[in-house]
Amino acid sequence: MIEEIRKFADSTHFTNALKVTIATVTPVLFFVYLGHFEVGFTIALGAFFTYPSDIPSSLKHKINGLIVTAILVAFANLLVNLAYPYGIIFYPLFGLLIFLFSMISVYGQRATAVSFSCLLSICLAFAHLHSGWEMLQYCGLMFAGGLFYLLISLLFYYISPYRFVELQLASCIDLTAKYLKLRADLWKIDADKKTITEKQLALQVEINTNHENIRKVLIGNQSLSADSAQNRKLLIVFVNLVEILELALATAFDHKTLHEKFDAHPQIIKSYSTIATNLKKTLKQLSKNIENRSQYRSKHSLIDDLKKFEATILEYEKNLGEDLAKEGVIMLTTMLHYAESQVEKIKIIERAFNLKIKEEDVKVHRKELEKFLTPQYYPLSTFINNLSFSSTLFRHSLRLSITLLFGFLIGTFLPFQNVFWILLTIIVIMRPGYGLTKERSFQRTFGTFLGGFIAFGCIYFIDNNVVLSLMAILCVLLGMSFTNISYKTSATFVTMYVVFLYSILTPNIANVIEFRIIDTIVGAVLAYTFNHFVWPSWEFINTPNHIEKVILANRKYLNEIALFYNKKGNVTTVYKVARKNAFIEIGNLMASFQRMSQEPKSQQKKIAQVYKLTVLNHTLLSSIASMGTYIQSHKTTAASDAFNRVMATALQNLDDALLVLNPSYSSKTAPISTSEKAKGFTELMAIRMKELTEKSTLDTTTNKVQMQEAQLIIEQLIWLINLSENILKNTKLLIEKE
Repeated sequence: MIEEIRKFADSTHFTNALKVTIATVTPVLFFVYLGHFEVGFTIALGAFFTYPSDIPSSLKHKINGLIVTAILVAFANLLVNLAYPYGIIFYPLFGLLIFLFSMISVYGQRATAVSFSCLLSICLAFAHLHSGWEMLQYCGLMFAGGLFYLLISLLFYYISPYRFVELQLASCIDLTAKYLKLRADLWKIDADKKTITEKQLALQVEINTNHENIRKVLIGNQSLSADSAQNRKLLIVFVNLVEILELALATAFDHKTLHEKFDAHPQIIKSYSTIATNLKKTLKQLSKNIENRSQYRSKHSLIDDLKKFEATILEYEKNLGEDLAKEGVIMLTTMLHYAESQVEKIKIIERAFNLKIKEEDVKVHRKELEKFLTPQYYPLSTFINNLSFSSTLFRHSLRLSITLLFGFLIGTFLPFQNVFWILLTIIVIMRPGYGLTKERSFQRTFGTFLGGFIAFGCIYFIDNNVVLSLMAILCVLLGMSFTNISYKTSATFVTMYVVFLYSILTPNIANVIEFRIIDTIVGAVLAYTFNHFVWPSWEFINTPNHIEKVILANRKYLNEIALFYNKKGNVTTVYKVARKNAFIEIGNLMASFQRMSQEPKSQQKKIAQVYKLTVLNHTLLSSIASMGTYIQSHKTTAASDAFNRVMATALQNLDDALLVLNPSYSSKTAPISTSEKAKGFTELMAIRMKELTEKSTLDTTTNKVQMQEAQLIIEQLIWLINLSENILKNTKLLIEKE
C-alpha cells in the first residue's frame, strides 16, 4: 500500500496536478492575505485555463504553447464580455467562437488542448461578466495567471528536466514487458489466441501514445544536450525498446507445431520458457529501477539461460541423430537467434544504466532522429479542407456550438442558478465519439452525486474554515491527478472541492450544491442527446480511412523490406520511419474498433469485418517485421527474381485493396498476371532447392544457415501472399453495400 502511494506521488499525473494546484492556490492565498480575494481568484482562473495545454513536448513548444494559450484564453473572455450586452451580436459571435476554437483541434494534440482551454474560458466567462475598465483588468489578470502557470511549469522542469521522460521510459519498459508476456502466453497448450491477440492490439494503442510522448520530449527537445551522458542513456534505452518490441512482434512461432514436435522433449520447452520469463522479469526490474532512481543490479543471468538452451538443442540433435533432428534444429535455432537478439538489446539497456555506453550503441544522429517526429506546422489549408461534413471535427464543432447555444438559452430563460455550469458540463463531457460522451456523462453525474454526498458529510461534522480550506486544496490536487486515470474519481474530488470552497464563501451551500447537481444532469443529458441525434459521428464513417492508412503504412514497410533485402547494407532511417508508422497506424485502427464497439449495436456496421481486417493487418505487420529482423540479423544470400516477383505480388494485392478503399489511389507497382504470380512461387522453390543442392558440400554450420534462410524466407513469402490476398478480399466485403 505504501509503495503504491509512493509510486502515485512520483507519477507524471500527480506532478502535473501539483503544478496546477500550486499555480491556482498560491495567488489566492497571497491576495487573500493582502485583502484582495477577487484578484487572486482571477489569476488562479487564468492559471487553471492555461494548464491543459501543458502537454509532453520540447521546451520551446511548451513555452510557446502556454503563452499562446494564455493570450487566447484572455482574448476569448474579453470578446464574450464585449458582446454580451448586445444580443444581436452576442449570439452569432458566441456560436462562431465555439465553432472556431473547436475546429482548431484539426492541428493535433496541442491544438486540441488549447481548444479545450479556450472553450472553458468562454463558458466560465458567464460566471464573472464585467464591463469597462474592470473588464480589461479582469482579462489582464487572467493573462497574468497564464504566465504564472508557465513560471511554475518551468520551475518544475528545471528542477528535474529528465524526470518526465524517465517515467515515460519506465512505463514504456513496463508496457513492453507486458507485450512480451502476451507473446509468451501463446506457449501454453490451451492458449486462447483470439483473446491474446485482442489484448496485444489494445496494448499497442497504449504503447503508441507512450512512444509519441517520449519522441516529443527526448528527440524534439534541443535543450537536452545530445552530448550529455543522461540524454545518451535515455536515447539508447528508447531506441532499443522499440527494437525489442519489433522483435517480439516479428517472431511468430507456430506454437501448435512446436508442442507436437517437442512435447516428448519437455526440457526444450522448459528451457526456452525460462528465457522468455526472465526477459519479461528483467524488463520489469529495469522499469522499477527507473521509477525508484535506484542502482540497477541484474537478478537474472540471461547469458546463462541462452547457454543452457543452446546445450539443450545440441542434446536434442545428439539423441535423435542429425537427419531426424534436422527440421527441429532449424526451428530451435530460429528461436535461439530471437532470444539472443532480445538479450543483446537488453544488455545494451543495462550498459546504458551503468553509463558504460559505447559509440556503436548510438547509430543515428539527432538530425536523423528528428525525422521520427510529427512536423509542427499549421497550414490554413488543413483547416479549410476540414470544413465539410465528411470531417468528424467539423461535425463535432457544429454539434458542440448548437448544444452550447441551446444550453445557454435554457439556462438563461429557465430558473437555473448557474448557466455556466451547464455549459462547462457540456464542454467537459461532449466528445467527437458517441462512446466516450456516453461514458463521461455517466461518470460525471455519478461523481457529482458521490462527491456532494461525501462533502456534505464532512461539512456536517467539520465547522472550521482552515480545515475545510486544506481539504479543498487536497481535493483539487487529487481531482487533477485522476483526470487521465479515472474520470469518475476525478469528478468526485472536484465536486468535493467545489462544495468545500462554497461552504467557506457562502452560507447557502445546500442551495448551491442542489443547483450544481441539477446543472450537471441537464448538461450531461444535453451532451448525450445532441451527440446521438445531431449529425452523429459514428465510427463506421471513419473506419475505412483508418483501414486505408494501416494498409498504406504496411505497404510502405513491406516495400522497404524488399529494398533492404536486395541492397543489403545498413538499415536506413526511411526504413525505421516506415516501421514506426506501421506500428502507429495498427494502433489507431484498433482504437477505432474499440470506439465502434462502444456505440449502439445498430451503428456497429460490419464490425466483424473491421475486426477481421484489424487482425489481418496486425498479422501482416508481424510477418513483415519477421522478415525484416531476420534480414538485419543474418547475412543473407542475394535476392532472386522469384523473390522480387512474389514480393511485387504482395505489394500489388495491397495496392488493389487501397484502390478499393480510395478509387483515386495511384498504384506504384506494375500489374502482374495470375500466371506470373504462380510462376513466382515455383521459381522461388526451385532456386532455393538448387542453391541448397549446390552448397551441400559446404560445412555443416553453413549448410544449416542456408537451410534456415530458405525455410524462413519461403514461409514468410507464402504467408505474405495469403495475408495480402485476404486483406484484399475482406476490404471488398467491407466496402460492399449491405
